[in-house]
Amino acid sequence: MDPRQRYLIRTTFAEVERAGEVGALAFYRRLFELDPSLRPMFCGDIREQAKKLTDMLGVLIMMLDSPAQLQSELRAMGAGHQEYGVVDAHYATVGGALLDMLAAVLGERWTPEVQAAWIALYGAVQTEMMAGAAA
Repeated sequence: MDPRQRYLIRTTFAEVERAGEVGALAFYRRLFELDPSLRPMFCGDIREQAKKLTDMLGVLIMMLDSPAQLQSELRAMGAGHQEYGVVDAHYATVGGALLDMLAAVLGERWTPEVQAAWIALYGAVQTEMMAGAAA
């Protein structure tokens, strides 16, 4: 990812954070619309899970300038998510739900350039998490 993409991700994520749990809850609503079979993977309080999602995204975004650290974190997450029953096919669904949530929260700020930045980020996340799961 280039510096401009990292900037766009950070500034638009700040808007997602300002939206509070609304954005993250929209993510889970969309995720379960796209694949209802994923709902049983989330047994606990969905509001708590929404906070975890936002916190995790924040941590990953802070690591954008530390690629080796980010890669290590993502691979560990990928390995850990196997325990929840996550398989490779789920990553595309999660990516779609994430992009749909971002588009809804950002509205007019969801430009083609912003979308491309988030697609690049999620592509890296998906690749590294899947590598971690496979290791």
